[in-house]
Amino acid sequence: MRRPAATLFRIPRRGGSPSGSRCPGGEVATGVFGDGPPVVLVHGTRRHTVHVWDLLGFGDSRAEPGVAPSIARQARTLAELVEHWGLDEPSLVGHDIGGGIVLRAHLVEQVPARSLALLDAAVLGPWNTPFTEHMQTHEDAYRTMPPHVFGDIIAARFSTAAHRMSGTAAAAYLAPWSGEAGQQRWIDQVAAVSFEDTREVVARLGEITAPTLVLWGERDEWLDPSVGDRLAAAIPGARRATVPDAGHFIAEDEPRKTAAALLDFFG
Repeated sequence: MRRPAATLFRIPRRGGSPSGSRCPGGEVATGVFGDGPPVVLVHGTRRHTVHVWDLLGFGDSRAEPGVAPSIARQARTLAELVEHWGLDEPSLVGHDIGGGIVLRAHLVEQVPARSLALLDAAVLGPWNTPFTEHMQTHEDAYRTMPPHVFGDIIAARFSTAAHRMSGTAAAAYLAPWSGEAGQQRWIDQVAAVSFEDTREVVARLGEITAPTLVLWGERDEWLDPSVGDRLAAAIPGARRATVPDAGHFIAEDEPRKTAAALLDFFG
């Protein structure tokens, strides 16, 4: 699907650090296209107005110095974006940590949702992969290694995310993390990601009343499909579905089947 031209949303200054001090946010790359009931994709279709954005520190979005791109910060940003777009009750779609962000925005930041779709979602902890745990433990080593060595490691990591990723697609995924600046951005987001930001969400899953779809890639090597079973069981009335022959990057492996499952659910 063609990506719309990005616009930048400036995050206003607001409180939110543990100490209660005010901190800057950053600039978020966003796009809106299509017609119909709003759907917000957290990292479309012509039947819906689709709102997309790059998480702080990802893609074309930039966090300001000193702002950790944690799940809690991303959830606050999503709440600010929903208000900025003037959406009353959008459908929210979250993939990987986007699932945790969507649920935290809904349950903690009080963002109303017409429905929720969670794709290979990092919600039930501990959900860090061994690779992420190793990077967090040895952060300094990864920050200081030569960029070309770091690039080789990340490329190998991405190769396990999908089963049918073309060279062109892989290059697009890797581009934001290339060079020394990209290396530091990658480590910034790894260091900021913690199950602590979804612990409160997990405790409140039983409060969800919005129709919920838990969609998983059958061959996910990052988060086993059994995690999806547990997540669906914890959310009242949640629908559980599987996309055959898809890995963790479910929409990369099977874009049509993933879109069809979402359209069926939203329809």
